[in-house]
Amino acid sequence: MLTDTHTHLYSEAFNEDRSQMMQRALDKGVKRFFIPAIDSSYVEGMFSLERAYPDYVFLMMGLHPTSVKENYLEELALVESFFREREFIAVGEIGIDLYWDSSTLEIQKIAFKRQIQLAKKYNLPIVIHCRDAFNEIFEVLETEKDDNLFGIFHCFTGTFEQAQKAISYNMKLGIGGVVTFKNGKIDTFLNQIPLEHIVLETDSPYLAPAPFRGKRNESSYLIYICEKLANIYGISSEEIARITTENSKMVFGI
Repeated sequence: MLTDTHTHLYSEAFNEDRSQMMQRALDKGVKRFFIPAIDSSYVEGMFSLERAYPDYVFLMMGLHPTSVKENYLEELALVESFFREREFIAVGEIGIDLYWDSSTLEIQKIAFKRQIQLAKKYNLPIVIHCRDAFNEIFEVLETEKDDNLFGIFHCFTGTFEQAQKAISYNMKLGIGGVVTFKNGKIDTFLNQIPLEHIVLETDSPYLAPAPFRGKRNESSYLIYICEKLANIYGISSEEIARITTENSKMVFGI
């Protein structure tokens, strides 16, 4: 059994063939789909996905850093209200993204910190989005570091040193399609990271693995990421699937 710890299955990219796409993933052995939030505009899509696949789909709630705009306090209030109304599996995806807009750094940091504190309040993991912002992410994590801080560093694409630092904050590394890229770099040191720190993800519909790079990603492609890790670690794909699924259970508690 495979676990996709990060997949945007509610994305408009799947509007034409969502049920077929889900069936392809289930047929490939992907049985657990963890769904990150972006902002309030996607919430209904998330809930309808959960209604359609209640045995397979698990929802997070949070405000994505690229959605941290002038109305971020209003969006955060909505996030907090959802947590009062029902259960979620994690607070995510949250973090800092300086690739698209560095002018919002200060409010991104505020939103990130506030959502970490929300996760601690509910004893939940966080799922971190980091783009061009390792130092800024680590700076915030340092202020919140304690036994109640844990989660996943989603779409990890950093250096070996940054991987070790992320792990020191009780984070698993979310490994996706980038590990299959010729210039992805993380494949050069990943075997130095014990498998207990690794979970698998697709980040569908983004970052499709080779041989689909540049095309729409989907959760069935998790098998290509699993096979690449089997090659890197020198063990079977079945063992990679088993260990990374167990790791996901440790993070999400389910």
